[in-house]
Amino acid sequence: MNKIQLTVNGSAIEPTVEPRTHLADVLRDQLDLTGTHLGCEHGVCGACTLLLDGAPARSCITLAVACAGAAVTTIEGLDEDEIAAELRVAFTREHALQCGYCTPGMIMSARDLVLRLDHADEHAIRVGLSGNLCRCTGYAGIVRAVGAVIEARRQRGIAAVIGAGRSSLGPVGSHPVAIPTTVSSPQAKHEMAAKQSAVAGMLDILDAPPTRSFDASLTVNAAPAEVLALFADVRTLAACFPGASITGMPAADLIEGELRIALGPLAAVFRGAARIERNDVSLSGRLIGTGRDRLSRSSTSGQISWRMAPIDEGRRTRLALTIGYSLTGPLAQIARDGLVRDLASRLTTTFGQNCERYLNGTLSAAENAEPQRLNAVRLLLDVALSHLSALARGTRRQ
Repeated sequence: MNKIQLTVNGSAIEPTVEPRTHLADVLRDQLDLTGTHLGCEHGVCGACTLLLDGAPARSCITLAVACAGAAVTTIEGLDEDEIAAELRVAFTREHALQCGYCTPGMIMSARDLVLRLDHADEHAIRVGLSGNLCRCTGYAGIVRAVGAVIEARRQRGIAAVIGAGRSSLGPVGSHPVAIPTTVSSPQAKHEMAAKQSAVAGMLDILDAPPTRSFDASLTVNAAPAEVLALFADVRTLAACFPGASITGMPAADLIEGELRIALGPLAAVFRGAARIERNDVSLSGRLIGTGRDRLSRSSTSGQISWRMAPIDEGRRTRLALTIGYSLTGPLAQIARDGLVRDLASRLTTTFGQNCERYLNGTLSAAENAEPQRLNAVRLLLDVALSHLSALARGTRRQ
């Protein structure tokens, strides 16, 4: 038996435990804190989630002796917590409560998200809650509730918490998709600086002439100043591009993200990083990036340069693009130049339309928050129909 020191919900205690005893059992059996629920007892369902030194943790697989000296907060310890109170109201309003068994763990993970997410991004909320299972399948209401609290607090001027030495969201040990944050501790600052340097160095190597390039252009029904402001909002800009989303920003000019492509029942996800360069005086800029699809083992790198010019007495903006890319791996065998050009042309058109919809207010916040899925099959069929139409016109002329 071992006597350990813990601070539970602000009170110092010294329970005596066996080395094999889990933290959840100590809380429930010795302290009568039964708000921490036990579900799978294998660290899968998240019902037992609590805060361990401020970070969500699964108490059913956490040995109590490993927590000596730690601060533990259970759902009972959040009775007077402002964020938890707002979440309880939102859960009720959005019908996020069904049987209620998962709710204590959900509240714990949700509170962490409300603290750390700078805006109500549905994808990030779902990632952050991925370690908590609702057996009643009530996820839609839960996600709405968490998003509503985040949005309300940011609108009241309550900023996201930065730091705490953490680089990912979600329960400890679950290893969900990382959502980087700016950190404040010396060690975390050093790690983040190293990450920024590594990303920047990788992109510097890629700053070379691509193997293929072509030009494209589009017209946006907005003044150059409005379009320039849109291009400065990286997250909104990514939401306007079909299939693109941002997963992190190690620095103001460095982004990490992914491009999702639906290929019938299959899906490809190119994950990578990019650097953005802007010149507001000349209304120009450039994006240099690289990505890799793990399943197909294909990689791509390239750059997109843009220059804006006012037209129609400054009421509209002409956007000239130079797109260069290099592609390696199995996908390079089917990516013929003509096909890539046609696909890029249609992507550019869709991107321009989405930019216009955002600028004129017809692209809703809900649509903008969820990255659009790029359906390559539909685009390929569109390209094929265009070629067939052109061939038919040529045949008629003969």
